[in-house]
Amino acid sequence: MSIFDFVVLDTKKQQVSLSAYKGKVLLIVNTATGCGFTPQYEALENLYKKYADQGLTILDFPCNQFGQQAPGSEEEIVSFCQLKYDVSFPQFAKIEVNGENASPLFEFLKEQAPTEEYNGLKAKATATMLKGISTTYKKENDIRWNFTKFLVDRQGNVVGRYAPTTKPEDIEKDILKLL
Repeated sequence: MSIFDFVVLDTKKQQVSLSAYKGKVLLIVNTATGCGFTPQYEALENLYKKYADQGLTILDFPCNQFGQQAPGSEEEIVSFCQLKYDVSFPQFAKIEVNGENASPLFEFLKEQAPTEEYNGLKAKATATMLKGISTTYKKENDIRWNFTKFLVDRQGNVVGRYAPTTKPEDIEKDILKLL
């Protein structure tokens, strides 16, 4: 099984095969519009604009499982992201990332990259706090919160998982290695 075997829904509920992204470096993110990490949209967009012509694509999957922080419809989420952060990378339908209704794509991502690193005292304290307040964090490889990021190489291999506290610009060096 490869990342390119998955089919997801776009914001209009149309099926999109991830095989359309073969040959691209992907940064796949579960997001929310009402989260403390929401300003990361700006840095994600900056990375996308900077490297899209070299083969980087960011795939945005809103998730309302963490504190109900993505309550809007797909249309409202897209509108918010475009107006507030000028988002131009692909956005998809809301999903669940943990539990019995978890997206098969995110189950695969978690299996391929089961843990993320929390570097620094502040990040580790945040990780402990998120683990404690997340009602969907049950298994060790579960996603703790919004803005967990997965880096996928051009061949579809999951090569990294980054904590919500990891800023997109701190992933840039890893992206450059794959581009």
